[in-house]
Amino acid sequence: MHHRFPDVRPRRLRRAGWAALTATAVAALALAFVPSPYVVEVPGPTYDTLGATDAGGPLISIEGAQTYPTEGELRLLTLAWLGNPQRPLTWIDVARAYLDPADGIIPMDAAFPPQQTIEESNEAGRIEMQNSQQAAVAAALLHEGHEIDSDVRVAGVIPGSPAVDVLQEDDRILRVNGEPAYDVGSIRASIAAVDGPTTFDIERDGEPLTVEVTPIVEGEQRLVGIYPSNEFTFPFEVDIELPNVGGPSAGMMFALGIVDELTPGAMTAGTVWAGTGTITALGDVGPIGGIVQKLHGASDAGATHFLAPVENCAEVTGHVPEGLTVFAVDTLDEAITAVETVAMNADTSALPTCGAGGGDS
Repeated sequence: MHHRFPDVRPRRLRRAGWAALTATAVAALALAFVPSPYVVEVPGPTYDTLGATDAGGPLISIEGAQTYPTEGELRLLTLAWLGNPQRPLTWIDVARAYLDPADGIIPMDAAFPPQQTIEESNEAGRIEMQNSQQAAVAAALLHEGHEIDSDVRVAGVIPGSPAVDVLQEDDRILRVNGEPAYDVGSIRASIAAVDGPTTFDIERDGEPLTVEVTPIVEGEQRLVGIYPSNEFTFPFEVDIELPNVGGPSAGMMFALGIVDELTPGAMTAGTVWAGTGTITALGDVGPIGGIVQKLHGASDAGATHFLAPVENCAEVTGHVPEGLTVFAVDTLDEAITAVETVAMNADTSALPTCGAGGGDS
């Protein structure tokens, strides 16, 4: 007679399986509530510099000079941040963002420096946007052959920074490390060019003064801790209306829109462009953050062509959405050349691009 003994292993395995599932569920539940030290960058709204704002008025208004009709679009791009120190994201939120190619994950401290309040960060963004607009107007008008006068001042000093008790609000900056302070871009270039203390020749209350600040190094940047502001005197009025958007990255697209309005003929010939990049008054285009998110924002807005700063090309390669052609530019002149070459249906093979991927050529 054969006796069949009960096999206890399946029951034990079932118990172990339920225990594992329970532990997983508890861990997932915990992650749903545990705050993470990250914020998520997502594509924000886009704005046509040749078009109107959300309020219905023109984004760029020019008075006192001849303007001309435009076609197509020259879209600037923005970023939105999900999460902040007061309302941090959970790890589940971060995990979702990791799976979306249009989202970027950055450390909370990089987005919101601990020594800065959210209000101070917003104010810094507002000043950067104001500087960007002024530099864009200057670059566009210089490109069109107009003469302008420039004035650069300290708009604020960051608490705890090297500039505290050395530079003051409303100081007029004349030279930095011996180089003329033509605009905010030239100041940053002069600071970056010298490995050591930075010398400022300033004017305070009408008196000349020379002071020295030793910058701190954060990443690849040398920072003295001031908010410089551009103050230019233009031959006619150019107003840029874009509320609730901060930062310097729209500068190049502002300048392109102004040039198009001041130049006979439609620069784009109907093409929908998007782009990003800081700009100096002398027309130099600089790198920006969140380029991948901006590529997706451009594609979502219907753009077929994109202008990217040369220094962002390494981040662009391999991340270009299908149907978008990316041109790499280093100056306002190069950006204008790219737009006009496409408008004329001319050969674009000589124009620099940001590598392969997606619709890039």
